[in-house]
Order: sequence, then structure tokens, then C-alpha cells
Amino acid sequence: MGDKYERGPLTRRRRTTISDTASSVLNSKPSNGSKPGNSGEASSVNNENSPLKVRTTSTTPRKDKSYNDAIKERLRCHTLQESLLSSESGYSNYRGILNWCVVMLVLSNARLFLENLIKYGILVDPIQVVSLFLKDPYSWPASCLIIASNVFIMAALYTERRLSVGTISEGTGTFLYIINLSSILIFPAATVLSVTSMTPVGGIIALGVYTILLLKLYSYKDVNMWSREIRHAKARTLSRSQSCPSVHKPNGMAAHAQVTYPGNLTHRDLYYFVFAPTLCYELNFPRSPRIRIRFLMRRLFEMLFFVQLLVGLIQQWMVPTVQNSMKPFQDMDFSRMVERLLKLAVPNHFIWLIFFYWFFHSSTNFVAELMRFGDREFYKDWWNSESVTYFWSNWNIPVHKWCLRHFYKPMLRRGVNKLLAQTAVFLVSAFFHEYLVSVPLKMFRLWAFMGMMAQVPLAWFVGRYMRGNYGNACVWISLIIGQPIAVLMYVHDYYVMHSQGEPNKMAGQN
Repeated sequence: MGDKYERGPLTRRRRTTISDTASSVLNSKPSNGSKPGNSGEASSVNNENSPLKVRTTSTTPRKDKSYNDAIKERLRCHTLQESLLSSESGYSNYRGILNWCVVMLVLSNARLFLENLIKYGILVDPIQVVSLFLKDPYSWPASCLIIASNVFIMAALYTERRLSVGTISEGTGTFLYIINLSSILIFPAATVLSVTSMTPVGGIIALGVYTILLLKLYSYKDVNMWSREIRHAKARTLSRSQSCPSVHKPNGMAAHAQVTYPGNLTHRDLYYFVFAPTLCYELNFPRSPRIRIRFLMRRLFEMLFFVQLLVGLIQQWMVPTVQNSMKPFQDMDFSRMVERLLKLAVPNHFIWLIFFYWFFHSSTNFVAELMRFGDREFYKDWWNSESVTYFWSNWNIPVHKWCLRHFYKPMLRRGVNKLLAQTAVFLVSAFFHEYLVSVPLKMFRLWAFMGMMAQVPLAWFVGRYMRGNYGNACVWISLIIGQPIAVLMYVHDYYVMHSQGEPNKMAGQN
């Protein structure tokens, strides 16, 4: 009975004060010499069946905190932040603005195209396209010239075979290569200049093929020479079993492995390199596991569609604009010349962009997929170029790799200054641009050469004074304005050269 009366007040006291003292009871520690089991309060609080266990989880402080946070949120509505269009904001999702630019570009060009149709009618004529390649339907000089390039390919292969077995010395091989590569450069140019049935378009295609072949065979020569040097170095330092070119599996079975020098000196290997979408030779190219038929068909459809679109845009849009630009050039009316230049810049740049996609994406990927060529990096993000050098390094990766591997780095290894080496690269590029334009047109005005060499001071100016978006804008302006200037220069000179005494000759050809 005594225990019952003693527990009653204790329980009542705990129930009346638990809301105020629950947290202090739970957080308190037993005093020295006392045990939790001897304390009635501690045992009641720690008892899992006790109702006090539930009452100790009071949410009143949390509710007060949430209420205070809500009040503070009502009082505060500003934070430290930058505007989205500021570069300091770090914002980069401009997809909506990009879509807007595309829509505006389509609408503006649609208006210009409709105006062109109303003014000139339909000018697209497939027969004229055929006449650009053939003057005489029974004479195919450009095709015959391309087929004749096999002679130079075979000369390079048999020279390498003689070098691999030591029949001829390195000096003799270098002399034979100089003759072969010089012939690749001179023979097609002489043919284009001398054959009257060669059209300008056919000449450009033939010279383009020979220029690509020149770069390929130069790379073929260098890589095989490096392979011979490695083989001779291994022969001096390694044992016969270690320097053996055959590769074996651990169980002794011959492995289907990579080709080693001189096992690469075969017709199949060389012609694979000739047709592969690259200018840099390797003994073992990266290969894709299989041919993706759907991917191949998509690229083929793009090739066929865009080549027809290019021809149509040139005939319907660009040719009339160029023809209307001749009179201001003859009258030296500078205001009209600037107006014609700006009007030509839009179709010229649009056609250039389509050509880039057709050649560097659709065509190269089609050939690479057909040949299971694994390296598909034919271009990088040149549209983000903030300097002229970045653009020229990323818009044409095969040429850039060749220049870096076979021209720029060898010059640096010989102690040439970096600026001088870069200038030499632009000089070689300017030569080939002029070579591919002046020889087929059979006139030498050096507009393409000067345009390429002007990239050197432009690159210095943009790299020194323009940064970020300003540099990117300068690159775009040089692309949009620079190309139409060169086009008008060549067309004007071609028109003056071929229209004397025949005023309507050029119009009839176009």
C-alpha cells in the first residue's frame, strides 16, 4: 500500500511536467555511483512500453522553426546573382535563342529565294550541270587524268619494296620520291592547261584528286621510312627472336594480329589507304567492327540530297547575283560594289556551310563506314573558334593532322621558330588554294593566295586584341565576307578575259 501511494504523486508529477522537461530528462546522465536500473524516472523513460516514450517526441520546436523560416522567406525576395545574358552568370543553355536564329535564317532566306524566283524564274537546268564537266561528250579528259594517277601510286609502292629489301639506298629512294611527287604536282597541271576540252569544274576535281594523292604518298613515304629506322634500331639492340615481326599467342598458335613492316607493302594495303578518308598513313588503321547498313544509307541519302541542293542553289541564287555584280565592278561604283558583295555573302556562305556538311560529314562518313575506317574525327567545333588559328586547326582535321605530323613538327625538330613554322604552313596552304583555282581557270591572279596569307596578320590581330565572343565574331565575319570577295575577284577577271567580243558568252555558260 505504501508503494502505491508513493508512486501516485510521482507519476502525476511526471505527467504534468513531461512537456517541459522531457528533453532534459532524456539528455541527462546518471550521477556517479548511481545506476540507471535503480532510478524510477530513468527506467520509466527508457521503458519501451511506457507512454512517456511517445510524449517525448514533441514537434513544437520544429513547428516554431518552420514558422520562423516561412516568415523570413516572406520578408526576403532578393539574392546575389547575375543576369542570364552576362558572361559572369555561367548560364549556357541558349537552345531557344539558337532555334530562333534558325527560324529567322530560314524565313529570311525563304523571302530572298521567293524574290529570286519571281525576278528570274526557274534557272535550274541539269543539262548545264553536265556541260560543266563535259564539253565534248566523247572526250573525258578529267576522268582519264584521274585514272592515270595509278602510275604514281605503283611507283611509290615499288620504290618502297626496293627500299625494304635494301636493293636501293635511302638516298636513291629519296631522289625517286622527289621525281614522283613532283610529277604528281606538275603533270596534271600541264594537262589541264594544254587540253582544250578540259572544263574548269573537271580540272578542279582532277587537280583536287592529285593534290590529295600527293599528300597521301608523302605520308606513305615518311611512315615507311620511320618503320625502317625502328626495324634497324631493333636489329641492333634486340635478339633475333625478339625482333621477329610475327606475333604469337601464349599457346604457340599464330595470332591474327597487326601488320608489321614490311608486311604492309602490298597493293591492298596501299589502295586501302588511297581510298580511306585520311591523309596520314598508318600500318594498322583503327577499324570498326562491322558496317552499319542504316547509318550507311542515311549518309548516302544525305550525299544525294545535298549535292542536288548545292547545284540548285548555285544555279538559281548565286549565278544571277554574280552576273549582276559585274556592271558595278566595271563602272567602279564602290557603293554598288559593297551592296553586291553583301548580297552575295548570304548565298555564298549558305552554300559553303552545306558543302561543309556534305563533304566532311556525309561523304567522309559514308566512305569510312563502307571501308570500316574507325577514326571519324573529320572536324571539331570550329564554329566555337575564338581565334583564326583555332578555326584552321579544327575545321579540316585530316589536313591539320597531316600538316602537324609531316610539316610543322619536323620543322620544330630542326629548330625552326614556332611563328615561322606557322607562317610556312599558311604559305603551303595558300599555294595549294591558288593551285586549285588558277590552273583550272587558266588565269593567275593570286587572289586565293593573298586571301590565305592575309590570315597570318588576321590571326595575330584577333589573338592579341580579341577575346571570347569578340574573337568568335571576328572569325565568322572573316568567313562570311572574305570568301565572296575572292569569288567576285575571280569571276570578274574570268568574265573580262572570256567576254571580250562575246558579251553574252558567260551568261550563256551559266
